[in-house]
Amino acid sequence: MKSYRYIDIITALFVGVLVVSNIASTKVVLLGPFTFDGGTVLFPLAYIFGDVLTEVYGYKRSRRVIWIGFFLLLLSALTFGLVGALPTPTDEFSQKTAEAFSTILGLVPRIVLASLVAYWVGEFANSYILARLKVATQGRFLALRTIASTLVGQGLDTAIFLLVAFYGVWDNNLLWTVFVSNYIFKVGLEVLLTPVTYGVVGFLKRSEKEDYYDRDTRFNPFLLR
Repeated sequence: MKSYRYIDIITALFVGVLVVSNIASTKVVLLGPFTFDGGTVLFPLAYIFGDVLTEVYGYKRSRRVIWIGFFLLLLSALTFGLVGALPTPTDEFSQKTAEAFSTILGLVPRIVLASLVAYWVGEFANSYILARLKVATQGRFLALRTIASTLVGQGLDTAIFLLVAFYGVWDNNLLWTVFVSNYIFKVGLEVLLTPVTYGVVGFLKRSEKEDYYDRDTRFNPFLLR
């Protein structure tokens, strides 16, 4: 595959956003009229990175990055699960630390499982729609394409994540409130940051000398070669 200068940086930022967002999701926060899990503050950036990856480098390379994020999220879930299962010394400080760990991160394996499924479905839907629309519009209307793909991807992501992570834990009314808040906030942030997306995409296309069109791409998400 062709070598690029910036794809490793984008991959690292993308994965960092995923891991931090999943840990932050253990807290419900209020921001003006919105009620959402804390991970929503940062997570929309993952979709912006996904848009940039697909728009500049194409679906095939975006697919590789999505899978990298998937396996690192799985690693974090297994690590938190293992640490939580290991015995703790009997002194007071260690017991309090273990209790705090369990309180804050005890839900993380379930949350990461939810994120794995939701992220996988949402990111691949987002990348697929963006790649298809790019070919259909011959590369025009970037804002329309990124927003359209986000409407679908974030809708799937948010619904799946909340149901898997918090169904039976949160009241159904809270689940619905958080879904609506999350969806509006995430899509709104994507729209608000559209000029930034334009700038980053333009810079990368010039620097990498790449503007990939997925005309002959096989869109099977399980093909890594």
